[in-house]
Amino acid sequence: MKFIKFKITLLTLIMCFSCSTNPFTGKKTLALVPNSQLFPTSFAQYNQFLSDNKVITGTKQSEMITRVGQRIAIAAERWLNANGKHGYLTDYKWEYNLVNDKTVNAWCMPGGKIVFYTGILPIAENETAVAAIMGHEVAHALANHGQQRMSAGMMQQVGAVAGNVLIQDEQKKGLFNQAYGVGSQVGVMLPFSRGHETEADKIGLYLMAVAGYNPDEAANLWVRMGQNSGGNAPPEMLSTHPATQTRINNLTQLAPKARAEAKKFGVTSFRPLGKL
Repeated sequence: MKFIKFKITLLTLIMCFSCSTNPFTGKKTLALVPNSQLFPTSFAQYNQFLSDNKVITGTKQSEMITRVGQRIAIAAERWLNANGKHGYLTDYKWEYNLVNDKTVNAWCMPGGKIVFYTGILPIAENETAVAAIMGHEVAHALANHGQQRMSAGMMQQVGAVAGNVLIQDEQKKGLFNQAYGVGSQVGVMLPFSRGHETEADKIGLYLMAVAGYNPDEAANLWVRMGQNSGGNAPPEMLSTHPATQTRINNLTQLAPKARAEAKKFGVTSFRPLGKL
């Protein structure tokens, strides 16, 4: 029992001192798994995913995905360098692939490995909206959201173990596990995830603007996303993502700030929408 309590205390101390700094917000974030370990694993998983799925190459759409991704990555590097974060992207290995899948989704793994599913392109409708999606996904990688989610999951597990060690009564232990499971998920993990999505929306909006894409289109994209879903979404408090209307409102309010940020980099006009 004493040894288990010691391990819990030790893990807690490790968590307290295992932090990194989000370069876009300046906030301290959990980093229990260092990128030096996380990135190689991520890259291997990405390569395995590509080998197991149909990757589209040599088409206008696949070339557009790569082009947009490269522009967003360059914008990220320009922003980071201008804000004193030289070398931040040293270990990132950007890669952009279009995969034949009807799922309406795109994602980015830690370290910069990105996939767009063909199913999201009809809703995007244009290259500028693709840039909004790309900016959002790149933002997840830049802000190390994957690392933070893993760290939060580890903390959640430690909390559960601590409760089961400290509570001796079996009936009370059962009640604790039920309450902790629901409470930690709804009260901590889901808000944590929604916070990441909101943060990625903001960072992504700035990046797309610096890359020369009109940030106003991001809100329009989410209008179309909402229409596509038909309003079939769980209540916001039970979801990993903010409600669609919440995102539309936030993106609409942030668009002028993104344009102002782009102006700092000499971007005073934006590319045409670029219909797909």
